[in-house]
Amino acid sequence: MHITQLNHECLLHLFSFLDKDSRRTLSLTCQQMHRIFLDPCLWDLLHFSSPCQLKRENYVLGPSLRYLTICWYSSRVLQVCNIEDWLKTSFQKDICSKHERLVSTFLGRVCHICPNLLQISLSGCGHITDQDVTSVLQGCKKLRRLHLENCVRITDFSLEAVLVHGNSVKEVKVDFCRNITKAGLRAVRENRPDIKLSAERSADLIPDSKPEEKVPLRRTLQKVLQFS
Repeated sequence: MHITQLNHECLLHLFSFLDKDSRRTLSLTCQQMHRIFLDPCLWDLLHFSSPCQLKRENYVLGPSLRYLTICWYSSRVLQVCNIEDWLKTSFQKDICSKHERLVSTFLGRVCHICPNLLQISLSGCGHITDQDVTSVLQGCKKLRRLHLENCVRITDFSLEAVLVHGNSVKEVKVDFCRNITKAGLRAVRENRPDIKLSAERSADLIPDSKPEEKVPLRRTLQKVLQFS
């Protein structure tokens, strides 16, 4: 029997064992395979490990999506996107702005067409903002697990968004997020004791803060001499 003679359910099952690239390649062979590729039921889980993968046409976003993971493993991405904004060069800022637009656009699509999302995990995403998290919570009302790790731009505002919009949320992780404070964590524990909250090292890390510009020593000495 040729593969094209299998029914829709069997083909869906076969496709489920393939990665995104293999599914896309197979979908280009004939219209029948393309229809299987586009079936939302096939896409209940998505995993991305680099920003460029979000732009590819090897996946389908739809109401069947339940689990979404975005983890940047590239050392280059981590070194550029996870340092403080005020320390970045103009070249680094340009790279980060492209990543930020890319991720924000993608998460915006998720908010509008994936209302049944149950879990989202974002790791090493230095360009994820509080507004991105808030939008996900507003658009995905069934979200139960929010996992954020080493997301340097995430602050207590994301925790506030959980309290306001995350009625279905049962688990929150904000591990190694250096701009999360003890006050923000305490607010979640006091207002939503039913939430399983993890914040490994977050409130113990040094938050981002631009140091005040120091007055040059020569100028200070001139003032001292002037008034002495």
